[in-house]
Amino acid sequence: MPDQQHIAWFDRHDPATEPVLGGKNTSLGILTMAGLPVPPGFAITAAAYREAFRDSGIDGTLAAMMADLDPENGVVLTRVAAEARATIVDAGLPSWLTDQVDGAYAVLSERTGQDEVPVAVRSSATCEDQPDASFAGEHDTYLWVRSAAEVQAHVLRCWASLYTDRAIAYRRQMAYAEDTAAMSVGIQQMVLPRASGVAFTLNPRNGDRSQIAIDASWGLGEAVVSGSVTPDNYLVDKVIGQITERTISSKGIEHVLVGDRVVEVEVDEARRDVPCLSDAEICAVAVLARRAERHYGCPQDVEWAIDPLLPEGENVVLLQSRPETVWSRKKMAPHASSADTFTSIVHNLLHPSGTQSVHLH
Repeated sequence: MPDQQHIAWFDRHDPATEPVLGGKNTSLGILTMAGLPVPPGFAITAAAYREAFRDSGIDGTLAAMMADLDPENGVVLTRVAAEARATIVDAGLPSWLTDQVDGAYAVLSERTGQDEVPVAVRSSATCEDQPDASFAGEHDTYLWVRSAAEVQAHVLRCWASLYTDRAIAYRRQMAYAEDTAAMSVGIQQMVLPRASGVAFTLNPRNGDRSQIAIDASWGLGEAVVSGSVTPDNYLVDKVIGQITERTISSKGIEHVLVGDRVVEVEVDEARRDVPCLSDAEICAVAVLARRAERHYGCPQDVEWAIDPLLPEGENVVLLQSRPETVWSRKKMAPHASSADTFTSIVHNLLHPSGTQSVHLH
């Protein structure tokens, strides 16, 4: 196997590598080591990005492109961003890195018992670690990537996504220096879920930390994350584990695998207006989100999926967990959290919903 100095496996996470993993890959490593059900995978470090750019001279080319760029000039921004991305993709990966990536991908395929295991290739920028940043959606993710050659190609695309119009403009808006940004890339076994979505370990409508809010829809979670579908919504009481509110939406589209591509299709009429999760699955998602919150000690924004290949009761997997960034930055009124919790308990004792409940601690 080639030297793996720029490969960091999630199940061998070393805290010393976190500065070169970015927020997403650091979280996947931490959660894997904590025993949460995270699909296996590895990260290509941001140090590889920096070394490749330095060796090829791309870093100097990009610095010259960005030097006098006015992000308020949309026409120029679009042109320069496209040139920057093309420069990165056309350069290709250096041979020393392709050897490492090919070797790690082969090991992952062997571990999962699949020839050319399908993977998600996800961007994980180091600038995501900034406490005042919110880079969600700024950088690229690619689904159902197979073969070593395709993994290499999509690593380059993730690197290049550091130079989209939006990403450049956001860094300028937040006053981040260009030379502080670098890209780690996560390579993770693909899950083809029956349903998926997000969960917040507080109520995003009012910041109530005694509740877990779950958004769920059919297929892959990209439809929920992108806002292209109105998901089902559930509230679960964090203290007594009871489902206290549910809203079933008409879910018109889903992202599914067709051939070797993930595509958006219409949901068939029979499933469109029915819940995509059972009560037991809702509570299982809540338990998983609560575990992530307890591990990190702060409210979390969790991406999850129902894996149909796993046995019932073990089929909820964790795809990502990040700190919740809206309500967590606001100062809570004195005793607000305890008051909300008490009110929630009293309400549910006086008005039981008769639905499934589970202990979330």
